[in-house]
Amino acid sequence: MVLAAGLGRRLRPLTDTTPKPLIKVAGKALIDYSFDLLRGAGIKKAVVNCHYLADQIEAHVETVTDLEITVSDERGALLETGGGVQKALPLLGSEPFAVLNSDVIIRDGHATSLKAAIDYWDPETMDVLLLLQPKEAAVGYDGSGDYHMSETGGLSRCAARDQAPFIFSGIQIINPDLFMGIEPGKFSMNVIFDKAQAQGRLFGLRHPGQWLHAGTEAALDIIEKKIREL
Repeated sequence: MVLAAGLGRRLRPLTDTTPKPLIKVAGKALIDYSFDLLRGAGIKKAVVNCHYLADQIEAHVETVTDLEITVSDERGALLETGGGVQKALPLLGSEPFAVLNSDVIIRDGHATSLKAAIDYWDPETMDVLLLLQPKEAAVGYDGSGDYHMSETGGLSRCAARDQAPFIFSGIQIINPDLFMGIEPGKFSMNVIFDKAQAQGRLFGLRHPGQWLHAGTEAALDIIEKKIREL
């Protein structure tokens, strides 16, 4: 699943008329970088959710001919990340699946990080696997970090007013069973992550490549330069 329903408030006025996933960086829409990760992992089917300027998202995915894309329509209410994934569960099936944020660009050189995460996934020990970016190597990020990671890959969330060495990259693999018992509606995927952590089944995989977060216009300028340098 590719998450594409957000409002993109921090990118206004660019997003006044264009949804954030369709903002172009180095000549390509942000969401198309996510589709490249799917292709690199050998994934042929995807679900894309839409809410803000949804007609444009729908029109764009119709131009993608090499992937079978189903739209999860959230025009009725913005459900945040967790609620959006939960609404799309009937389209995603009962087996573990990948979820990608469409506002980051992940560049990996010869290997694809999504494929690496799929290969690393262990259903016997994991319910959530997060691709993590070392904070010092992130572009467009100025926060305190999200997670600490043990030697075995287990994750613990950064405490308030603390600093953590890793940030969530926007790529995850999820066991849909975690949504059982959660009332439908608006909620963050952090609810799912914390549930997995409480059960000792939240794990991380370090991303060795380039991570670019398209959060602001200033970040877009930096990202554009980084991509054109390569």
